[in-house]
Amino acid sequence: MAVPGNYAFDTVGEFVGREFGVSDWITVDQQTIDRFAESTGDDQWIHVDVERAKRESPYGTTIAHGFLILSLLAKLQFDAGVVPPDASQALNFGLDRVRFIAPVKSGDRIRNRLELLSAEEKGEGRILLKTKNTVEIEDEEKPAMVAELLALLIGPEKEETRGGAR
Repeated sequence: MAVPGNYAFDTVGEFVGREFGVSDWITVDQQTIDRFAESTGDDQWIHVDVERAKRESPYGTTIAHGFLILSLLAKLQFDAGVVPPDASQALNFGLDRVRFIAPVKSGDRIRNRLELLSAEEKGEGRILLKTKNTVEIEDEEKPAMVAELLALLIGPEKEETRGGAR
């Protein structure tokens, strides 16, 4: 995704209310699902038992955890270029709303369609971004998830803060 040429920390507000961009597609494979299950302890059969899922799941295969898809938003947002290139930091500030709409089956490809909802000045060189993230599943009508994410942007480092006064 190509970031607009004038997108920077000081111009973020100009992009509020517009679709910002779309990330690249990524594949959610069984190995990714299994690693997430192992790290979280959520090893329900619908996620990790391929043979049982073929027999008993209404989807005919395993599905990704909703929280796995949610956790991928950090990468998907970064890939879409929402962090201005001159920002010194972007910190996860939380979520306002999350809805899991359709399951992501093992092997599905997903991407994030991102809209910038607000950019609120917080003083001291900080801006609180609110983005609407619609995680699409390739060749599916319904999205996997819609979530509003908050990120605190820290502005460019000032010359006097780098390595002491000059």
